[in-house]
Amino acid sequence: MSTDTRTSAATGTGTQNGTATQGGTLRRRELAAFLRSRRARITPADVGMPPGRRRRTPGLRREEVAQLAGVGVTWYTWLEQGRPINASSQVLDAIARTLRLDAAEREYLYLLAEVPRAPASSDDDVPEDVRAILTALEPLPAALGNARSDALAWNSVYAAMFPSVVGAPPGERNFLWTAFTLPPCCNPIANMEEQAAEQVAVFRYRYTRQMREPGCNDFVRRLSEASPEFARLWARHDVANPRPCEKHFRYPGVGEIATRTTSMEVTGSTGLRLVVYTPVDERSRERIAWLCDHPEAARPDHAH
Repeated sequence: MSTDTRTSAATGTGTQNGTATQGGTLRRRELAAFLRSRRARITPADVGMPPGRRRRTPGLRREEVAQLAGVGVTWYTWLEQGRPINASSQVLDAIARTLRLDAAEREYLYLLAEVPRAPASSDDDVPEDVRAILTALEPLPAALGNARSDALAWNSVYAAMFPSVVGAPPGERNFLWTAFTLPPCCNPIANMEEQAAEQVAVFRYRYTRQMREPGCNDFVRRLSEASPEFARLWARHDVANPRPCEKHFRYPGVGEIATRTTSMEVTGSTGLRLVVYTPVDERSRERIAWLCDHPEAARPDHAH
């Protein structure tokens, strides 16, 4: 090992660290320039403020952006100067609203600040085009989920197959929560034993992109408390890329339905994905159609 190589390894100033540091510096510079450019295009009149005297530029001043966004002037100044400071998603949202950023600009702001966007969490977050696609996918069951596995929208076939998901209160409509907390007598997943580990590993893959978002951490905590099996699998730290997989479902009076699930990311929407269930054989296809005509057959015949 040469002297130069030993020095780099010992001091942590090798090529890899230097590249990472340089990348962070470039992002902060780009963030600073981007914020200045967006600030310059907003006039005081746009936000209901008097123009004032001796204004050198037509755009807002830094202190005006800070005031409107509800953040400290010094902190915002440092952000525009490209200093290495941390920003929360709530603060970035306030700045984005003040600077009237569109969807692409908001996404760009979060990427430059290295802050994950909070996953969409309500019916209001569902693009209209996606609703039309869900309907067009019938007779295939399909739903829209976010990075936290919340079910945000679905078609009528999905509703017939998974009443426990769509019938839950808005804050509890979650694919993973239902899979791990329903009692075995009410859980329609027939091959849960072989699917559980992969579901948790794929969720961890998505979680790493949202782990600084408080809602995701709270969800992991609550599900770990509600399901010892989830807690055990989560503690293994396994991670897996999303991929098509076979899921089998069983309903009294209907029998087993074998499907292959495919997840497709929705472009332009952070963390949203379409999950489509395709029957693997004609018998399963016929049973799904029968369930659509008899949705009561998928509902548990007892309560806990």
